[in-house]
Amino acid sequence: MAEQKTNVMRLLTQKKIRYTPHEYAHGDEAVDGVTAAELIGVPAEKVFKTLVTRGASKSIYVFVIPVAGELELKKAAKAVGEKSIAMIHVSELLGLTGYVRGGCSPVGMKKQYPTVIHRSAEELESMVVSAGKIGFQVELAPEELIKLTRGKYADVVAED
Repeated sequence: MAEQKTNVMRLLTQKKIRYTPHEYAHGDEAVDGVTAAELIGVPAEKVFKTLVTRGASKSIYVFVIPVAGELELKKAAKAVGEKSIAMIHVSELLGLTGYVRGGCSPVGMKKQYPTVIHRSAEELESMVVSAGKIGFQVELAPEELIKLTRGKYADVVAED
């Protein structure tokens, strides 16, 4: 069977960024990130989810955090210099990013939004993010993702 390529994979190939594709079986609904990590056989610490938020200034921000983690809104706001930050409504996701819930990638959004990747990625050789479609993930070096998204590292996850 021919490998199915998503737009994210095509973009990474075009930019000559090395990645490993991962695919998992899924139903109509997206599975949570921890389950996705299990399905592709990668430790959950290496798998990151993409969250889209809106600051008090109405600017949009993207946060890439470990799938088992929870975005700490105060830390997130501080990381991007906002007074406050809130998750966008899921109904806005497709219009803002071009992606659906469960298939949102920090790579290849409709617009380049300020992106913050949780600092735990800095210590990893590779990390896994959505490939822009439910059931598809890409594994790549965190530095490559930082360069591609013009992102930065910050501690934005709630402590246990």
